[in-house]
Amino acid sequence: MSNEKYQTLFKEVMGNYPTGVTVVTTTDKDGNPAGLTVNSFASVSLEPLLLLWSIDNKATNLNSFINGEKFAVHILASSQQDLCKNFSSKNVDRFSTCEWKLSEQNLPIIDGAFAVLQCKTFKTIEAGDHTILIGEVIDIQIEKREPMLYHRRHFASIPPEFYVTN
Repeated sequence: MSNEKYQTLFKEVMGNYPTGVTVVTTTDKDGNPAGLTVNSFASVSLEPLLLLWSIDNKATNLNSFINGEKFAVHILASSQQDLCKNFSSKNVDRFSTCEWKLSEQNLPIIDGAFAVLQCKTFKTIEAGDHTILIGEVIDIQIEKREPMLYHRRHFASIPPEFYVTN
C-alpha cells in the first residue's frame, strides 16, 4: 500500500476519533501573544503533573512555542466554536477576536474556556513533521462550563446523560 493511501486512511481513522479541542497560547520573544488550535493533547503523568501536545513544524508560530519556557492550554467550552475556528485560521489577528489577559505567569489567558492549564516547558521532542511539547502543569483553572467535542469535522458538547453529579 502506498504511503499516500496510508495517509488518507490515517486521516479517516483519526477524523473519526472524537477529541476535545484546545487553544494553546504563549508569548513570543517580543512579548506578543501567540496561539493556535490544537486537538493533539493528552495527559502524561501525575507525578509530576505532565501533559503533551504537538505542533506542525511548518506552523508560523513554531519558534514562539519551542523557544518559550511556558505555555497555556485552554480546554475550550462548547460555546467557543468561533474561537476555535479563528485560532486555526491563517492570516487572522487571533487575539483581536476574543477577550484575554496576561496571567501572573505572563501567559495569554483567553476568557470563557472550560479549563486552563498553565505549564512550564518540560521537554520538546521532534517527531516526524511535528514537534511534541511536554509541559509541567504549574497552575489549573476550571469553570462550570461544558467542554467542546470534535468529531468528523463537527463540534458538539457532551450529552447531558453522560454527566455525573456529585
